[in-house]
Amino acid sequence: MGDNNRIELEAAAFRRLVQHLRERHDVQNIDLMQLVGFCRNCLSNWYMEAAAERGISLSKEQARESVYGMPYEAWKAKFQTPRP
Repeated sequence: MGDNNRIELEAAAFRRLVQHLRERHDVQNIDLMQLVGFCRNCLSNWYMEAAAERGISLSKEQARESVYGMPYEAWKAKFQTPRP
């Protein structure tokens, strides 16, 4: 498999992961951290770091919005459950 095909497949898998996380509002970030060791915030940080490595300026808020599908504060208000 060539590099372009690999990159396209990785990008498609990333987009599907983000879509899946957007659809699973019931799964809280703390649940993800405990089970798999990363959460939506980690994913948005990696996205922001990848942008920076390529000289692309992306704020933390912009990176989070790309993962959450809405501003982070709006997602928290709508979907985040209180900690027990």
